[in-house]
Amino acid sequence: MKHSVLLSALLFIFQAVAFAQGNAVSASSVAEEAAKVIASGAVPDEASRAAILGKLRDLYGAANVVDRLEVGGVVPPPNWTENMTKILNANLKQIRKGQVQVSGTQIAIRGNVTNEASRQQVVSDLATALNPTYTVDNGLTVSGGGAQSVLDKTLSNRVVEFESGSATLTPAGRIILDEMGAAIKQVGTPKVQVIGHTDSSGNRLANVGLSLARANTVRAYLIDIGIPGDSMSALGSGPDHPLTTNDSAEGRAKNRRIEFRLAN
Repeated sequence: MKHSVLLSALLFIFQAVAFAQGNAVSASSVAEEAAKVIASGAVPDEASRAAILGKLRDLYGAANVVDRLEVGGVVPPPNWTENMTKILNANLKQIRKGQVQVSGTQIAIRGNVTNEASRQQVVSDLATALNPTYTVDNGLTVSGGGAQSVLDKTLSNRVVEFESGSATLTPAGRIILDEMGAAIKQVGTPKVQVIGHTDSSGNRLANVGLSLARANTVRAYLIDIGIPGDSMSALGSGPDHPLTTNDSAEGRAKNRRIEFRLAN
């Protein structure tokens, strides 16, 4: 088995914590049981325990799930069981040596994924599945080699900046694109999708249009610095794939971004 996830409420080692007020339930991979998915910690009732174990067994196989959950002694937030089962989805299987920790409405996710597209997809799915009272701390890192890894490390969690509400690059945005152009050439100019994202402020269709316009601006800039146009496509996702909540200025800034993804 390539990964191991653990759910626990108080303590865990590849830990995942399902929580309740003042307690945490956590998911993590444990060295001595690396081939297993360990569920441990406190859950509010037998129904919650059954739902969590059922989801884990569906994902990883019943024989690969170790049940260490304890029932009672915790008071969960509203709709706790429903939200916990939402975060136990197939995208977690992309994480290696990972940890999902839930404490109250705070979710922290750690571990390794193979590329930036996976890193963003896992966290985006969490953010969109849960209600706005939850926040996601993305501690996933990209491991491994290859062209996608080079692009991801070059971008290094930075945001290609544009003038407010427009598709005009800022000087800081152009500096990042100069580095991205060099990285694309370094890995042999593969086919790359340039994907624009926005926050959720304003009209969705307008945001989709703005994200596409920004992706096209990036593509045009890269063409100007020597990347062949036929090796790049531009896509606009608008607000549909957030990395985190749109309820804060910091969260909205992270969601307004350009993604560089190797095309299949």
